Amino acid sequence: MMRTHDAPPPAPLRTARRRRVDTRRREELLAQVTEIFLAEGFTSVGVNDLARRLHCSKSTLYGVGATKEQLVVTATKHFFGSEAERIERAVERHDDPQARITTYLEGVAQAMRRNSPAFYADMVAYPPTAAIYARNTARAAERIQEMIGDGVRAGVFRATNGALAAQVVALAIQAVQSGTLLEHTGLSAAESFAELADLLFNGLRHAP
Repeated sequence: MMRTHDAPPPAPLRTARRRRVDTRRREELLAQVTEIFLAEGFTSVGVNDLARRLHCSKSTLYGVGATKEQLVVTATKHFFGSEAERIERAVERHDDPQARITTYLEGVAQAMRRNSPAFYADMVAYPPTAAIYARNTARAAERIQEMIGDGVRAGVFRATNGALAAQVVALAIQAVQSGTLLEHTGLSAAESFAELADLLFNGLRHAP
């Protein structure tokens, strides 16, 4: 059947108006937004508040993330990505497998200390950021297993102990991410990673 009238075009989807932001300015804003979220959490901080505090327009902020939700996700990815790079640079300064693992776990602990209780609570309660956290903790477990394997192949760690330690560390990291370990010990995520590094190599002995 021939149409006598063309149907009107569909109305465009409404999206936040975004101002084109140059790369350097975008990185500056992203770093500032990330620091605010880390210090205060993100559920209580609105876009209007961010724009006022950062002395920019909302449309400029939307050049970083098109919505409040995208700002939160982008900032969370920025935090974990930049911290991962910092930790790996510190690890690369060491050749000894034990020093590399200790440096890695201490670096993770240092990163998690940047999380205020408000941010941590918001992060684990919001599915998109909880997924980012889960992926990064899974990668941390894999990275420790890789370094333990390197130590076994170098003859620094015994193979049996290395395999067991790798699994124990992986389970401990998963328990930190899920909150189970935190609930049973009363430790924060940062404290848990610091204690894990000490326990892995020093056990339960008193320091001399």
